[in-house]
Amino acid sequence: MTPELTYLAYSVALFFVIVLVQGYSGIANNGGMAMANNRDNLKPPTLFQARMKRLADNYRENLWFFAPLVLIAAIAGISNQGTILGAQLFFFSRIAHAIWYAAGWPYLRPLFWLAGVIGCGMIFLALFGILA
Repeated sequence: MTPELTYLAYSVALFFVIVLVQGYSGIANNGGMAMANNRDNLKPPTLFQARMKRLADNYRENLWFFAPLVLIAAIAGISNQGTILGAQLFFFSRIAHAIWYAAGWPYLRPLFWLAGVIGCGMIFLALFGILA
C-alpha cells in the first residue's frame, strides 16, 4: 500500500472517531433511548454537540477532496514526494483541526483547514506533473 493510501486509511479512521464523539455527544444530551428512537423530539443541541456536528460535516466535505485525489494517484501509479507530503499535510492538519474545533479554541482552526486544502492542492498538482 502506498503512503498516500495509508494516510487515506488513517483519515477515514479519524473521521470514524469524530463521528463516534459526535454520536456520544447526542447520547449525553438526549439519552441512549432517545437517540435510538426516531429522534423527532430531541432537546436542542448543546454547544459541544452542535460543534461536533459542524466538525463532522466539515471533515466529510474535506474528505471528498482528499479521497478521490489519493485514489486517482494510486490508480495512475503516481507516488512521489509531493503526493506523500500532501497526504501527510492533509492528515496531520485534520487532526489539529479536529482538536481545535472540538475544544472551541479560536483563531488557528482556519489555518489548519487551509493546510489541509494545501495538501490536497499538492496532490492535485502532482497528478499533472507540476509538483514532483
